[in-house]
Amino acid sequence: MENTTQTVISPTETAGQFIGKVKRATRRQFGAEDKIRIVLEGMKREVSTAELCRKAGISPAIYYYWVKDFMEAGKARLMGDSKRQANETEVEVLKQENERIKVMLGEQMLEMSMLKKSVIGLGRYGSSK
Repeated sequence: MENTTQTVISPTETAGQFIGKVKRATRRQFGAEDKIRIVLEGMKREVSTAELCRKAGISPAIYYYWVKDFMEAGKARLMGDSKRQANETEVEVLKQENERIKVMLGEQMLEMSMLKKSVIGLGRYGSSK
């Protein structure tokens, strides 16, 4: 007794659509552990890539796609080790400090503007005496 799933073709479905549905239903799914195992096995260089792909039942294009993803993930992880992500409290503290500095800058600019106006005012009236 086999446990099989039968795919039935509907009257509105073309043969190409039916074949696509069957391929999707029967496609082999590889988990992350399987992908890592295959990529690491390929990096050992004990067997050729073609032989490794044949044994795993995948195309070389899929293998190289996995290698690329594997390398990018490693690169991102290594970069993440040197660049620590800020947590929510640190971000909140930085936002508050930024707001405080903006207020201080605004006050300083207002004070400078008032001083300039007073100096200009003194210059006009002081020179007429």
